Amino acid sequence: MTDRPTPTMPPQLRAWLGLIAVLATAAVVVLGVLYAGHSRPGVVDRWIQPAVDGVRPPWRQVALAMDFLGEPAGAATLVLAAVTGCLLLRCPRAAVLVVAGVGISVGMATLLKHLVGRTIHGDGNLSYPSGHTAFATALALLVAMLATGRFGLGRTVGTLLVLASALVAGAAMGWAEVALGAHYPTDVLGGWCTALVVTPATAWLIDRAADRLGDRTADAGRRERR
Repeated sequence: MTDRPTPTMPPQLRAWLGLIAVLATAAVVVLGVLYAGHSRPGVVDRWIQPAVDGVRPPWRQVALAMDFLGEPAGAATLVLAAVTGCLLLRCPRAAVLVVAGVGISVGMATLLKHLVGRTIHGDGNLSYPSGHTAFATALALLVAMLATGRFGLGRTVGTLLVLASALVAGAAMGWAEVALGAHYPTDVLGGWCTALVVTPATAWLIDRAADRLGDRTADAGRRERR
């Protein structure tokens, strides 16, 4: 037996996040099939867009600020801040998860855009799913997961924190993207669900890989002492 670092995915959240990931996967697939190759809003989009699209100052400035946080410069700043915080707290595994979780979520969203081929405003502007929404959701989800483990929150409180954080971050970024006309509402939902699938899976894989590496290092150390 060896003392292992606190896992990036708290054990008390695994069952719920696993179930949510399965449901989110189904949503991503269904929406992707439904809107594959389309260039027009769907029924849900036409219902929501008029209430959100084309915001005016000062809300337009808020939307632009949110959008900037999903652009390379803004996203890199947020990720760097999160990684720095993890390192200051002496949680290198968490720092790796932040980079990997966010990077894979955005990468998956980009891959799905090319597979689905949905466009907005023509000119090959791929829109499904929203990478900005996937980024914001993944980062919020990761921070909430790490806080749950760090503070030893119970299953109910931890699950509520994780879901609330992901919902607020995804909704805020999604609103900005729809308000600026960059995405359809269903693109935003697809990006949100993509992060809900990728982030827990990435945390689980990192925990398994780190634990195996730690076990091998401990075994090698014991053999050297014999």
